Amino acid sequence: AYEYPTDTGQVIRVKITVDRQKREATVDFTGTSPVMKNNFNAPEPVARAAVLYAFRVMVEDMIPMNAGCLRPINIVIPDGSMLKPAYPAAVVAGNVETSQHVTNALFGAMGAMANAQGTMNNLTFGNKKYQYYETICSGSPAGRMNSGRGFAGTSGVHTHMTNSRLTDPEVLELRFPVVLEDFHIREGSGGKGKWNAGDGTRRTIRFLEKMGCAILSSHRSRPPQGLDGGGDGESGSTKVRR
Repeated sequence: AYEYPTDTGQVIRVKITVDRQKREATVDFTGTSPVMKNNFNAPEPVARAAVLYAFRVMVEDMIPMNAGCLRPINIVIPDGSMLKPAYPAAVVAGNVETSQHVTNALFGAMGAMANAQGTMNNLTFGNKKYQYYETICSGSPAGRMNSGRGFAGTSGVHTHMTNSRLTDPEVLELRFPVVLEDFHIREGSGGKGKWNAGDGTRRTIRFLEKMGCAILSSHRSRPPQGLDGGGDGESGSTKVRR
């Protein structure tokens, strides 16, 4: 079983077993923390989507993405766990943060990849006239192919459940009263090993008029975990300069 501790104190536990004769797998989240009074609980479909994504990544052949991909996979999610909450549990971070945690746990359980940043770094800002939302990239993890060959990560890319891109700096500054003062690779922040993880980023935005700003993120106190003796990545941080 693989354990994935989170900043909130909750733990995602997952065990993956494979029946080679039946060509079936069981993904069991028994032991995962119960629902807690925070917004990092995730509706069950979020965990199922993460399972589909992780197993699809492991298939090297070109196959259609449809319900048949999940047919040979038995997913066990205990009632009342943070991955199967009941109303009125708060779940706003489930699809953007906990989905990243589950994905990291799945790849860790399969021994395929070390942890990615484990967060989307959801940044929102705005006022009555302007509104903006972005997810901030970090580094992709190191891991190994099905053949056993290792690979290094890539710096400054979005990964897993936030596989997207940032707004171009010129467009950002043209459409919003902000200045992107700094955006660079955070050298040495990725986990070190025989195959190094990609490094994260540092991003500094200056507001030219009064704005409300919020960030929903993770791995500020617990670092992303390495794999097979590889080093952990560095934790992230968020700072406000007035």
